[in-house]
Amino acid sequence: MRLTWQLARRFRNRRERSGFVSFISASSTLGIALGCMVFIAGLSVMNGFEKVLQERFLSLIPHVEFTAVNQQLADPQQIISASLEHPNVVSAMPVIRTQGMVQQGARFTGVQVQGIDTEQAQAIQEYMSHNTWQSLLNVPNAVVLGVKLAEKLKVTAGDTVMLLVAQNANFREPKRVRLNVQGTFEFGGQVDHQFAYVSLATAREMVGIEAGATAVELKLTNVMQAQQVASEVGYSIKDYVYLDHWMRSQGHLYRDIQLVRMVMYLVLILVLAVACFNIISTLIMTVQEKQRHIGILRTMGLRGKQIMQVFVWQGLQNGLIGTVLGSIAGVLLTLVLPDLMSWLQWLSGESFLASDVYFINQIPVHLQLSDVILVTVVALIMSVFATLYPAWRAANIEIVQAISH
Repeated sequence: MRLTWQLARRFRNRRERSGFVSFISASSTLGIALGCMVFIAGLSVMNGFEKVLQERFLSLIPHVEFTAVNQQLADPQQIISASLEHPNVVSAMPVIRTQGMVQQGARFTGVQVQGIDTEQAQAIQEYMSHNTWQSLLNVPNAVVLGVKLAEKLKVTAGDTVMLLVAQNANFREPKRVRLNVQGTFEFGGQVDHQFAYVSLATAREMVGIEAGATAVELKLTNVMQAQQVASEVGYSIKDYVYLDHWMRSQGHLYRDIQLVRMVMYLVLILVLAVACFNIISTLIMTVQEKQRHIGILRTMGLRGKQIMQVFVWQGLQNGLIGTVLGSIAGVLLTLVLPDLMSWLQWLSGESFLASDVYFINQIPVHLQLSDVILVTVVALIMSVFATLYPAWRAANIEIVQAISH
C-alpha cells in the first residue's frame, strides 16, 4: 500500500509529466473544489430558509387550525382539551378571526382582524414594543396594526380607526366599531400589509358573540406532522369544524425549498461528473505516457492489481485535494455569506430580498456538519469511480509491448 501510494505521488508530480496533462489534472481538482464549495454554501442557504420558515414564519401562522362551520364553536374548551392530549401538541389557543374594512371618508381598506388570547399569544409580542403590548392588554377597543398597513392608512399610536365588520353571512349593513390604535408590529411579508390584532374580548364584541371563539389554533413540536395531527385530533372533536394546517395554506414555501434542494443535488452530481471526466482524461493520458514505466515495474515484480492501485491512488489524490479545499472554502463562504450579500446589496443599491415580500431582508444560512460530510463523501466516491477504467487499462498493458514502446 505504501509503495503504490509513493508511485502514485511520483506519477502525479508535474516534473514527471507534460504540461497539458498537468493542466487537465489541475482542472479536475479545481472543478471538484468549486463543486464542493458551491454545494455546501447552497445547502446552508436552503437550511437557513427552512429554519426561518419553521422558527419565524410559523410562529405567527397556526400549525393546525380548527375553524367553526357555524358562526362560533359550540365548545372550544373541549377542542383545547382534546388537542392537548396529543403528544405532538405544545399549545392550543382560542382565537376569533374576521375580515373587515377600515373606513376613511370615502376610502375603504381591507384588513384581517385577529382576536387573540393575550395571556397565551406570546409569539406576536416579539414583533412589537413592550408599551404597545401592554396597551393591547389594558386599553379597551385597542388595536395593533401591521407597520405597512398603518403607513397605508396614515395613522399612528393614539389615532382611531373606524372598522366595518360583517355580522353574519347574509348581512345588509355591517357593524361599525371604533378602535384605538396603540401601535404597530413589524413581522415582514404580507402580514404587515394586511393583519391587525385585538384582544379576544374586543373581537367578541366586534363579531357579536358573548363567549367562546370561532377557531382554535395549535402549535406543534414537529411542524412536519401537521396534517397527521389535524386528522388525529380532528376526529376526536365533537363540534363541526373545518380542519386546516399550515402545509395546505403555506406549504408551497416548504415545497419550493425542497425543490431547490433537489435541483442543487442534481447540479452537484453534474459538476462533479464534469470534474471526474477530467480525472479520467488525466489518468488515460498518464497511462499512455507511462507505458514504459509500467512495463519496467511489471518486470520488477509489481502485479497488475498493484498497478491498478497506483492509478486509483493518483486519481484519488486529485479528488482528495479538491474535496478538502472545496469543503474548507465552502464552510468559510457560508460563514461570510450574510455579510457578503449585505455588502453587495449596499454596493448595488438594491435589496435582493424585500422584507415586505419575503418576511426577511437578508440571506439566511445554517451550516450543518451532515451536509459537509455528505458533500465530501459523494465527491470522494465519484473520484474513486472515475479512476477505475484508466487503472484497469494500466493493469492490462502487455509487458513486452509496454517496454518496446
